[in-house]
Formats: sequence, structure tokens, C-alpha cells
Amino acid sequence: MASGDTQPTEPLPEGMITGEPPVRRRRRVWPWIVALAVVLVLAVAAAIAGEWIAREAVTRTVRAQVAEALDVPADQAIEVGVAGLVLPQLISGTLDELTISGDDLPLGPLSGDVVVVAEDVPVRGDDPAGAIDAELVLDGAQVAGLLSGLEGFPDAEVTLDEPNVRLDTVFDVFGLEIPVAVSLTPSAEQGAIVLAPAGIEVAGAELTADQVRNQFGLIASAVLQDWTICVAEYLPAGVALEEIAVVGDRIVADAAVDGAIISDATLQEPGTCS
Repeated sequence: MASGDTQPTEPLPEGMITGEPPVRRRRRVWPWIVALAVVLVLAVAAAIAGEWIAREAVTRTVRAQVAEALDVPADQAIEVGVAGLVLPQLISGTLDELTISGDDLPLGPLSGDVVVVAEDVPVRGDDPAGAIDAELVLDGAQVAGLLSGLEGFPDAEVTLDEPNVRLDTVFDVFGLEIPVAVSLTPSAEQGAIVLAPAGIEVAGAELTADQVRNQFGLIASAVLQDWTICVAEYLPAGVALEEIAVVGDRIVADAAVDGAIISDATLQEPGTCS
């Protein structure tokens, strides 16, 4: 037997396995993922909280300013909406679109539903806003209330029948009551709603204004005239009526608002009818 055969066999160094590569331990990456997720969640929560606080502050401030400008109770229901995210707009210094609305807003003896949409509203400084459009909606009862306060207005039932305002009354001729219906077409003129006769029916027969005057004389003058309702004196001076129409059973008045009204006190004062 050769001497080499008698040498003891020495074991391989620990950790070495013949024929197989050494096994590497895998690093645990999930704790880092969890930590990153937590940070993202906290950042999103902070952003949401900041956005909510900013939106609440803007709506509360605008609501208070509108109530003061229109001289309505502080608890009057006024909705304020801001399009898009508020925080970036506050940082830029301009609100892209601001919507203000209220139902049955009391404006002196006038009340109605109001919607105002303003664009490019500055949040600081005295710069004017961009385009501002307003809409005032009156129902039949509100229109009747305004007309009843006009001097010489006859005792009549007032209804809204697109595209006109309709007056139903009677002519008293020697104790005989003759039914009369007058259609009035609305228009906007220098801050007022003007209702002009467009047609008349006497006892169901359509007649011209001249025919009615010839037949009934002074009695007819009570209804065959223009009726003017000054609206401007109940609105800020910076609001200008542009168009008025009967839509369904409502009168819809569209107005343009001077963008400087947000900072110019004179435009916030009540207007007048020229």
C-alpha cells in the first residue's frame, strides 16, 4: 500500500460545498417599502387636511363678505364653491372660478334666487376680477309682489306664461264685469324690468290696444301702459342688468358685474335706475 493511501482525509473548509455555489442571504426589503408607504400616506393626509382647511377658510370668508355686501342676515344660506384644488390657487394668488348662490335672497322688497360665477378672482391686492356673470330668478309670486307695489297697478292676477307676463283682471262697465287678459313682454332698460303690453283679450276676443281704448276709454289706460320695476336700487351699483326673459314659470334676469366690485366700495353700494 502506498504511503499516500495512509494519509488521513482532511475535511473541506466549513461553508464550502462541492458542486454547489454558496447560499447568499436575501436582504429584507419590505420594511423599507412599508416605511415609504407610511411617509406617502402621511403626506397625502397632510395635503388633504391642508386643502380642507384652505377651502373652508375661503368659503367662510366669501360667505361673510357677500352677506355684508348685500346686507342680509349672517345666517342666510349662501353656497360658495371653488373649482379645482384651492391650495395651489391660493399660492398663485388667483381663484380660477368662484361660484356663489342663494335661494330666496332678500334684497330689500325684492327676493329671488341668485347665482354668481366669477373667474380669475384675486385673493390679495386691489386687482379686479375677470369676467363675472350673475343670474337672478324670480317666480310668479315674487313678480306679483313687485307689481302690486307700483302706483296705479290694477287689481289683477299675475302669472308667468312663457314668453310673457300675464295679467288677468276685469273692466267694470256699468256694473258689468268684463274679463280682460293682458300679455306683457319683459325687457331690461337702465337697471329696471320693463313690462310692455304685447297683446290683449277682452271677453276671450283678441283686440288691438286702439280698439280697447276706443271701446273702454279711460278704463283701458289702467292696463295698457308700460310697467317699470326698478331692480337696480336693490342690487350693488356694480351689477348691470343685460337681458330678461320669462322661462317657463320664472323670470330670469342676466347681469354683468364689474370685476372691480370686489375692492371698490362705491360699486358695492345700492345702484339706481336712470
